[in-house]
Amino acid sequence: MWTLHILLYSLLFSLHSLCSQTCPEKCICEQTASVQCFRVQAIPSGIPRDTRNRDLSNLPGLEEVILSSCGVEQLEGNTFRAQKVLKTLDLQKNKLRNIPRGLPSSLESLHLGHNRIHTLQESTLQGLKKLRLMNLQNNLIATLRSSTFSALTMLESLFLEGNKIETVQGALRLPNLNQFSLANNKISSLPSTFFSSLQHLKTLDLSSNLLNKVPHDLPQALLHLNLDRNHLRTLKSRDMVQLRDLATLTACHNRLVSVDGSLRLPSLTVLELAGNYLRVLPGRLSARLEKLDCGQNHIQEVTHQQLSGMKQLRHLFLENNTIQHFESNALRNCLHLTNLALEQNLLSTFPNGLPETLVRLDLKGNRIVTIEEHELKSLKRLQVLNLRNNGLSSLPVMSLLPKLQMLYVDGNPWNCSCELLKVKRALLARDVDISSDFCSETVHTSVDIWQAYVMTQDKCEETEESLPEKQSEHTDNEDYYDYDL
Repeated sequence: MWTLHILLYSLLFSLHSLCSQTCPEKCICEQTASVQCFRVQAIPSGIPRDTRNRDLSNLPGLEEVILSSCGVEQLEGNTFRAQKVLKTLDLQKNKLRNIPRGLPSSLESLHLGHNRIHTLQESTLQGLKKLRLMNLQNNLIATLRSSTFSALTMLESLFLEGNKIETVQGALRLPNLNQFSLANNKISSLPSTFFSSLQHLKTLDLSSNLLNKVPHDLPQALLHLNLDRNHLRTLKSRDMVQLRDLATLTACHNRLVSVDGSLRLPSLTVLELAGNYLRVLPGRLSARLEKLDCGQNHIQEVTHQQLSGMKQLRHLFLENNTIQHFESNALRNCLHLTNLALEQNLLSTFPNGLPETLVRLDLKGNRIVTIEEHELKSLKRLQVLNLRNNGLSSLPVMSLLPKLQMLYVDGNPWNCSCELLKVKRALLARDVDISSDFCSETVHTSVDIWQAYVMTQDKCEETEESLPEKQSEHTDNEDYYDYDL
């Protein structure tokens, strides 16, 4: 395969052979039959003779041409007339206002993203019967006429995100389309027949538009649907009843106030609804669900009835809600749950009856004042526990958490008694990462500092002398504490 790359500040040729043993100036020649030239805007001397013609007419064997970031405003109609086997053409990051004419019929991938294209003409795409991928992202297209793409019968991927599309007309007749993106436009509605011919569409991205309801008659074959950052107020079963194979549904940062129970999506494994106005946790969802994200809503309670059918659930995100009540044993049917995020809620007690499968538990920023030993007994696999910014003054024996690796405790009003210092000593002896300033000195709240020192000096001497010198390497780095595995 012959490949030609021309960049604004760099030039790359991948050739079958080099005619000269001398490497051109400002270039690097490798034994892999390639020449990389930097900070040049023309083809330098020393490159094989048959690659120097700028109109590419002497390069009939090229299969890939990359002309990105060249400042190109226009290409003549005969630019690629000699390219009979060209498969990939990359014209991204230029200043093109229209799709070039006379493109070779052999093309399989056409990249026109990040240009200034404002209209699409059907005639420029005629003859591209082999085209499988078309990228038109980040242009200035305002109107999408479905008939424009009617000649692209083999097209599998179409990317139109980041344009100015407000108006969509007609039904998109692309029988082999598998992946389609209209994200980040200004679309408020789609024609009722728009998806009628897209029987093989698997992935659809409609995020960052102005949709106020789920589009009608979505393709039955859909596996992944992204509706983030629109104006949706409700998700109704009747709008998606045909999507029996849908595995991923995201509708974050909309205006959702309700979600129909079950949604009738039996294959759903991921549901993301963060950043909405939900007051009730959606219940009776797919039994196959593995990830549920309802963070940044207005949910006030979590009950067993809501979660009882989610036996495959692994990740549950409920952070930044107003949860005050977490029913005891609410998660008893979630036999595979590993990650539970409950930070920034209004919990006053440690959730009881958590599943033994938990690996990470985040309770930061609640109102928890005490933790009882029996509340930890089931957490034999817990590795990360975040208790930052609560009202805790003491901790139970942490040997109940044999797998614990990281414990976040700062931001609590600790009563650093001898008992708590013993807990700290035991944690450090197990190499558990904890805050370096956690109970660094004993404090007695009922007497002054000198009296407290005298009273506790003998009592805690052995404990303090036994504390290991080693401190945590991750104590202040909460990035390490990442649920999204």
